[in-house]
Amino acid sequence: MSAIEYLIDTNILIYHTKGSQITIDFLSNLITQDSFNISILTKIEFLGWDKHTTEGFKKCKELLEPANIYPVGEEIANKAIELRRERNIKLADAVIAATALLNNLKLATRNVDDFKAIEGLELINPLD
Repeated sequence: MSAIEYLIDTNILIYHTKGSQITIDFLSNLITQDSFNISILTKIEFLGWDKHTTEGFKKCKELLEPANIYPVGEEIANKAIELRRERNIKLADAVIAATALLNNLKLATRNVDDFKAIEGLELINPLD
């Protein structure tokens, strides 16, 4: 039986860096199973934060090293457009949701309410 594949939302990474043991254990397990997946937008959001210290930025980059990073291709872009036209959803959230849907991944997020109206998208809040 294969491991459950997840796409990790930015907020889970943030909780990890703030020391949340639940998210530390969750991500450690995914890394061990080679199922630590993020969207390129998550990488941009997470590393592009303007208040990183030099050391904090380095630690965040190291955290993402084992991640499988999904790019935004034409198919994901088209699905994100569809989601934005159907729902009141932010651009990054639409891309992240489209990435999860098109790659058959469950979305791990603290912000379940941002995504719950998207049909077919499986959500998990590891902090619950």
